[in-house]
Amino acid sequence: MTRRIAATAALLLACALLAGCATFSAKGRAQYEQARGGAADPSVAAVESAKPAAPYDVLPLLVPAGRKKYLGLAARGAPASMKNVEAFAKTAGKKPNVVEFYSAWGDRYETRSVRNAWRYGALAYIAWEPFEKSLKEIAAGGSDAYIRAYARAVRDLDLPVAISFGHEMNGFWYPWGTKKATAAQFVAAFRHVHEVFDEVGATQVIWVWSPNVVNPMPDVRLKPYWPGDEYVDWVGVIGYYAAHGPATFDTLYGPTMDQVRAFTRKPVIIAETAAEAGPRKPADITDLFRGTAAHDDVIGFVWFDFDKEADWRVTSGSASAETFRQQAAGRRFGFDVTKP
Repeated sequence: MTRRIAATAALLLACALLAGCATFSAKGRAQYEQARGGAADPSVAAVESAKPAAPYDVLPLLVPAGRKKYLGLAARGAPASMKNVEAFAKTAGKKPNVVEFYSAWGDRYETRSVRNAWRYGALAYIAWEPFEKSLKEIAAGGSDAYIRAYARAVRDLDLPVAISFGHEMNGFWYPWGTKKATAAQFVAAFRHVHEVFDEVGATQVIWVWSPNVVNPMPDVRLKPYWPGDEYVDWVGVIGYYAAHGPATFDTLYGPTMDQVRAFTRKPVIIAETAAEAGPRKPADITDLFRGTAAHDDVIGFVWFDFDKEADWRVTSGSASAETFRQQAAGRRFGFDVTKP
């Protein structure tokens, strides 16, 4: 067995331990294998004089090797401009390797932003927000022309990207949330968007299912919102260390993790988090890093570095900035996503 084959086998074994890491649906995987020169039907030999270029394979990014952790960032203007990312990296003493931004339904695929992030050495992570169409309309095909155009742009750019469709769907504050949509409608819309991407051949996507922590909505169960393992690559949990409320990793994220682990073993990324300014902030930052490091199935977090409703920025106090820098210095946080 060559070193390359052995490494691939080891990666597949690691993914199997995390419930398959099914990047694509069965149909999407078949299209992917065909693009790489394989045959959708193993009984049919693929004989081609000229094979198309293989699309970017996101599989090595799903579970970082060596128990490494993503160190992500959401910052004003990024990654259209990398100015605030670079400033954050200077404060943190380490470059973030995920840059998250928000895209409203109807926006075009921001190829320049995705390329900016990748050139910097970070994976672009898009929170795709369906404000303009209801989940029912999306599931019924009412946005198919838009979704196909978006997917073609993803395919043609051929860089990896994480996409979270309809985040915080278990909350009541978004139009795709519990007040205006059902769990069944969310699942149908999520699956439909994924399937359109598969049809187009946009296999460069890491699909993220991103609930809010269940603490504020204890009666809203997560399982009815689950699209299924073949449609999701990462569970992107959203939860913040606020001045009041849960103050430890286990109390903030534990109840949500317990529910999630009842129906999937997919890797978890803390998709949005930060600590509110105040005397407890350095302790909260330390707890976030230690909690993430202590859970092998939690592959990292994305820090929301905004002054919005509260001051979540890492620079909101000198002790906070220094604590973040000390914790980020750990060897497990941050790695080169362009060479996973």
